[in-house]
Amino acid sequence: MRRRFRADPVAMGAAVVLVLLLVTAALFFTLRLFQIPFPANPDLTDLAGKLRPPGPDAWLGTDNLGRDVCTRLLHGTYISLMVGVVAVVVAVGIGVVVGAVSGYAGGWVDNVLMRIVDAMMCFPSFFLILTVVALLGPSLFNVILVMGLVGWTGSARLVRAEFLSLRESEYVRAARALGQSHLGIVFRHIFPNAAGPIFVTAVLGVPGAILSEASLSFLGLGVQPPQSTWGNIIADGRTYLLDAWWLILFPGVAILITALSFYLVGDGLRRAAQTKRERE
Repeated sequence: MRRRFRADPVAMGAAVVLVLLLVTAALFFTLRLFQIPFPANPDLTDLAGKLRPPGPDAWLGTDNLGRDVCTRLLHGTYISLMVGVVAVVVAVGIGVVVGAVSGYAGGWVDNVLMRIVDAMMCFPSFFLILTVVALLGPSLFNVILVMGLVGWTGSARLVRAEFLSLRESEYVRAARALGQSHLGIVFRHIFPNAAGPIFVTAVLGVPGAILSEASLSFLGLGVQPPQSTWGNIIADGRTYLLDAWWLILFPGVAILITALSFYLVGDGLRRAAQTKRERE
């Protein structure tokens, strides 16, 4: 899989972009943690210099409060990526547990769990997230929690399908005949062979979570000011769309590049995994 992935120039280019984004997120999270204003203070207002276009003093311009857009964009990187990654980790974790139990146990357990999954999938996920966040109140923790608790159904169905096919394989039957426990069979034989598709699903789920966070922040129900995210930067700029185009353009491009990079990496991993399975 590694060789196939490395031979894909598009996926490798997207992986390089993701590494740069993760390094940027880690760097500016550290700067925020130690309150180091680099390249400037993202919360510093300057009403005399508001809505300045991009130039030498402000590379990406300033917003309606005179805050540097470049600094806020860089500091918003770790918020947006953290929301996307942590929400997907929570969702995939729940989905793996539900799907593994459903697929391995079968019978009435499978029927009950899958009916719960079907009921959850009847509701549009974004509107369900929007409703729950509106009831709980907008905050970083609530956004991550709600997105994780709502987005696990797809992972559960995928893991169930993998476990249903793998539990009847020859090596699982041999392990069962040798008297291995159910947990031993699951963790030593089934789960390692199902880990590839699960990982691909997790990578492909991150851009959706980032877009959901940006949408919530745009509507005022996501991460609250003064914390900067790409979504609330766009929300601040919608009033000045004709006068300050940079408030919409640059965070929109950041969201586009991040989401596209995750999709391309996930698609490259999926193709590599499919080729491996076809050879097997």
